[in-house]
Amino acid sequence: MSGTLVLCGAPIGDVRDASPRLGEVLASADIVAAEDTRRLRRLTAALGITISGRVVSCFDANEASRADFLLAQLRAGATVALITDAGMPAVSDPGFRVVAAAVAAGVSVSVVPGPSAVTAALAVSGLPTDRWVFEGFLPRRQGERRSRLAELAGERRTLVILEAPHRLPATLDDLSAAFGGHRMGVVCRELTKTWEEIVRDDLAGLCEWAHGREIRGEITLVLAGAPPASPPAEAMVAGTPAAAAFAVTLAAEVAGHEASGTPRKEAIAAVAAAHGVPRRAVYDAVVAAKAR
Repeated sequence: MSGTLVLCGAPIGDVRDASPRLGEVLASADIVAAEDTRRLRRLTAALGITISGRVVSCFDANEASRADFLLAQLRAGATVALITDAGMPAVSDPGFRVVAAAVAAGVSVSVVPGPSAVTAALAVSGLPTDRWVFEGFLPRRQGERRSRLAELAGERRTLVILEAPHRLPATLDDLSAAFGGHRMGVVCRELTKTWEEIVRDDLAGLCEWAHGREIRGEITLVLAGAPPASPPAEAMVAGTPAAAAFAVTLAAEVAGHEASGTPRKEAIAAVAAAHGVPRRAVYDAVVAAKAR
């Protein structure tokens, strides 16, 4: 009987976010495959557990060859725990090749869910979360990055991107050029860590914030989706039923953002960007709703 591959979600910063089950799996697995074995040792020390099985490395450069070894162990009945430095294996981290090989071989694959910078940033962003898309890391070369952003400019869903701190200013510049400086965005830095920082502004404001400062740590960007081409023409004619209904919609969306903790100014900007209307129109809709 074949064994089980267990994908282990690791804390993204604060070790207290680790689940008790994570410790149990790491302590009992026959093999623990880690992106960085030194970081694994620090994690297990913090959790107060001792790994009883064999520890091997599994990172980008050796994953292809390591997958063959791990698959052989799984076929022999071993329980293999796969863990990366932070977050979930195979999600912008090593692990996909191992999972794909296990699935193709009919080996059981399980998961210990854990913290994720992607969903954490999305949740605190104050931007729509009902439909979103994860883009991962953008191309490092500027020309390729700009081409990719041109393809994404019309994406209507909220967009989540990972970025290295030293590339953040250039990426924000390219985002502003491709999406427009009015598009709302949120920079989430060092989530759950001591120096956690969340900056909400339109892209023009985020560009101004990023330049001229030293930026360190893990970066997750959340960006509002592209607005509709334009609101229905009848909704913009003052005094009509369609305009009144549209104003109610705008005010309700601002209220929803505020309920999630977004300041009113930022909520108004986000709704204006989402619908492609002036911020003043959204502000007026909010004032009118308060007067009712």
